[in-house]
Amino acid sequence: MKLRDNIKDRILILDGAMGTMIQGYNLTEKDFRGDLELLQMLNYQGNNDMLNLSRPDIIEEIHRRYLEAGADIISTNTFSAQRVSQADYHMESFSRDIAFAGAKLARKCADEFSTIDKPRFVAGSIGPTNKTCSMSPDVSDPAKRDLTYDALFDAYSEQVAAMIEGGIDAVLIETIFDTLNAKVAIDASLSEMKKAGVNLPIMISVTITDLSGRTLSGQTLDAFLASVSSYPIFSVGLNCSFGAEQMRPYLKELATKAPYYISIHPNAGLPNSMGQYDETAEIMVPQMASFVDDGLVNIIGGCCGTTEEFIAGYVKVVEGKKPHIPADAPKEMILSGLEQFRLTPEISFVNVGERCNVAGSRKFLRLVKEKNYEEALTIARKQVDDGALVLDINMDDGLLEAKDEMAHFVNMISSEPEIARVPLMIDSSDWEVVLSALKCVQGKAIVNSISLKEGEEAFIQHAKDVLRFGAAVVVMCFDEEGQATSFERRIEIANRAYKILTEKVGFPPQDIIFDPNILAISTGMKEHNNYAVDFIRATQWIKNNLLGAHVSGGVSNLSFSFRGNNYIREAMHAVFLYHAIQVGMDFGIVNPATKVTYADIPEDHLKIIEDVVLNRVEGADELLIELANKILEEKEAQKNGGSTEEVAQEAWRNDILEDRLKYALRKGISTYLNEDIHEALEKYPHAVNIIEGPLMDGMNEVGDLFGAGKMFLPQVVKTARTMKDAVAILQPYIEKEKVGGKAIAGKVLLATVKGDVHDIGKNIVGVVMACNNYEVIDLGVMVPADQIIKKAKEEKVDLIGLSGLITPSLQEMVNSVVAFKEAGLHIPVMIGGATTSQLHVALKIAPLYDAPVVWVKDASVNPSIVATLLNDKERGPFCEDLEATYEKLRAGYKEQQQKVLSLSKARENKLNLFN
Repeated sequence: MKLRDNIKDRILILDGAMGTMIQGYNLTEKDFRGDLELLQMLNYQGNNDMLNLSRPDIIEEIHRRYLEAGADIISTNTFSAQRVSQADYHMESFSRDIAFAGAKLARKCADEFSTIDKPRFVAGSIGPTNKTCSMSPDVSDPAKRDLTYDALFDAYSEQVAAMIEGGIDAVLIETIFDTLNAKVAIDASLSEMKKAGVNLPIMISVTITDLSGRTLSGQTLDAFLASVSSYPIFSVGLNCSFGAEQMRPYLKELATKAPYYISIHPNAGLPNSMGQYDETAEIMVPQMASFVDDGLVNIIGGCCGTTEEFIAGYVKVVEGKKPHIPADAPKEMILSGLEQFRLTPEISFVNVGERCNVAGSRKFLRLVKEKNYEEALTIARKQVDDGALVLDINMDDGLLEAKDEMAHFVNMISSEPEIARVPLMIDSSDWEVVLSALKCVQGKAIVNSISLKEGEEAFIQHAKDVLRFGAAVVVMCFDEEGQATSFERRIEIANRAYKILTEKVGFPPQDIIFDPNILAISTGMKEHNNYAVDFIRATQWIKNNLLGAHVSGGVSNLSFSFRGNNYIREAMHAVFLYHAIQVGMDFGIVNPATKVTYADIPEDHLKIIEDVVLNRVEGADELLIELANKILEEKEAQKNGGSTEEVAQEAWRNDILEDRLKYALRKGISTYLNEDIHEALEKYPHAVNIIEGPLMDGMNEVGDLFGAGKMFLPQVVKTARTMKDAVAILQPYIEKEKVGGKAIAGKVLLATVKGDVHDIGKNIVGVVMACNNYEVIDLGVMVPADQIIKKAKEEKVDLIGLSGLITPSLQEMVNSVVAFKEAGLHIPVMIGGATTSQLHVALKIAPLYDAPVVWVKDASVNPSIVATLLNDKERGPFCEDLEATYEKLRAGYKEQQQKVLSLSKARENKLNLFN
């Protein structure tokens, strides 16, 4: 029986620590070297894998002790049985022999204990080595690596090939601290399985380095899952690092999100000051039993400090228990840098930062040529700060060694967490350059691009390479006949490529991005006038017919004819994106610092530009040229050389105060904030009134424009930054206005939930609450529930405020209140953020908690709600009214859902004439 078949109906037991058991034998130097002459002159200290050759009897005995205790799966004594690790012992020439012997010994023992009712399996253990592909060993040289992808791939390939020959049933890639090392191991395993003609399950197990929930190389668990999402993974789990109890929140996260079987084999607690493990089987068995009872696991075992006594205890707790049911595989695109990026329906457009492209930025090209990488990184950092959700990297220049420069710069980015948190788009027309970059990326990147221009064979090979490195892909609408310029050719090529990728290569549809070619319009050639329209039509067709696929394009190409006139170019881009996004364009390579939005364009300009982009009126390009020339003339006429946009910005300075503040927020202009805020302080009785009034009005206007598709995310990020600046100016005045000496009205804890980094709304709430004499404890962003619970208890807070902007935060809020209830909290909870709603709170959150859960529309109403909840007389009636409102919302939702039944339900209700 195969492992895949055996795991479906029961929880399997993995063995415990190999090293701990070996230590119990008190072995001497002779035991490690044995009678093998070749080992006599070699280093042995700490090389437990050598015992496969020198003392196979001891390794067999350890395997048998675990099998007698009831282990279903034993792991081979091959954690370091590859050339990279064995080089530390000068035994790299023996690495294959060690790996083969380790697999043979385990196979022999497993076969001895296997029965029809209880088959035993062998997992080939692959450790991470003591080197990392993602981090530099030298703080002064962040691009340096001790280990390359290719070197590690060769080492792992040799190890896996030997273990397959030795008879393993699965590959266990464990103690993962660097996702890139793990990707190499997966790649090598798949490659060697293909050579051997076998299809073994791949088990992966990650280790969390501290309570931040990140790996040593900086990735969150979400990002780690995204990085391996393209591979055929059998199980994912946690091992080493902590004891069982400390792993609970991370295990729950995996069980909730990962579409795989779940494993856990923790240490026997945290090591003490002597490096020993204090937790006994009596302590750990109940902890592991709770994971089983909660339905979180499919495989449990032990890591450092555990022995057969632990395993025997685990066997008892799984008897008759139901295994974990894996989560559904995500249907949306998931990418990652150090953090995960999930393309949810709420994200209408993904801005791919374009300035780290030597073909598009003369400054970036100059810096790379000068080897001034530190300043080049500032360009990347600014792209991310300005709102780029993905960072495009291109080194294609005739005077550069593009392959070397690409690898170097990607390695440099890895050392900058503020940049490395976003996914990368690897952009090159040279496939060797693409591969050199992919071998440096631990996250899930996008490859830009592949196409059919060299025929199907090359296209398929490139697509397989992309899958090999766990990336998504951009497909250009080129084929053997050339570039698609018409609507018909665009959809013909896209349709053909989609079928090849999904049917022949097995590429996930959600990881395919089509680029139907954004081409220059208004060039003076009539045949070019419909290029934008055909792109938009092709986008709509792709989204409607090639299910799951996405659409992208290099937006700056559109306005190439107007280079030198930034206002016209940005206005054309804004108009084009406004219409393309509405029909499904969800990626675009644009400058995130662009200043012109669709809503900014004056009506007379907008008509001309839309006539050109949408090819509505013959001769519109002539009018656009006239407009462009007029703008250039005005620019020349201005003494300061300012653009028409700057003239328009000066004109708004004549508006009333409130409109100036709203305009500054909408445009993300901080230049006059200090002046206008101080004018407002003269007009408004309290500093907080300025936040509650014109500043909130401005933010609401931004929200309306964003919702209508007239602003996209980078502009929203800029407005948020301006709001922060405004609040910072007001903060000293707010502090002065606080009532001196008065006892605080209450203590409020605020946190942006785990997985979410947005804090503008939460920060405003904190300011407003502080102005109303509440003590505010702000835990920041990405705060897991256990930290909130701990702080709430320590500080004895009166109320908890949960904030979130992205859709996954809604589920995290559900998880949080469930955790609050389990922890025995009865503290009222306020829910706020852009994606939250009263209906969601009524349906999904409030029913799961024993204290009031209140949805708060905006920051200005928080103080009155809190005051009511903390007033003994008012709290009861308020909660009764709240529950009545929630019941009404639930009933309305239920009624609405019942109006349209699913097809299966409708068939159940069919009229039966024969009864």
